[in-house]
Amino acid sequence: MKYKSVTILMADDDPDDRLLTEDALKEARLANEIRFVENGEELLQYLRHQGKFADKTLHPRPGIILLDLNMPKMDGREALQLIKSDPDLRRIPVIIMTTSKADQDILKSYDLGANSYVTKPVTFDELVEVVRGFGKYWFEIVALPD
Repeated sequence: MKYKSVTILMADDDPDDRLLTEDALKEARLANEIRFVENGEELLQYLRHQGKFADKTLHPRPGIILLDLNMPKMDGREALQLIKSDPDLRRIPVIIMTTSKADQDILKSYDLGANSYVTKPVTFDELVEVVRGFGKYWFEIVALPD
């Protein structure tokens, strides 16, 4: 089967996590383009094509958002709430990808409209397996909105 190629937008303030995720995508042989923002404010600016993200050609609308919960300026919870309350953005699937295993974070994320909740794996090999499964599910099995 062929994977659906959509742009992935990752909001994470940790440069190591961003790099590891990009490497895991390559290792898992997912051809998806990945873009990065460092906090919830940048995420909303990207999605709304504001400021340095105004050029829609350089900053295409993502098909999937990977969202860390704990970021500076605007955390993932607030960003998720704003995305899911915006009629233009709410159909974009948001996958929480964070280190937190706390029940209250999981429940709150789903209450705010998260489509999935994934705890960040500890090793690179585990991350590759998560990304591989993520690719199979989100790009092969699920029908995503255009």
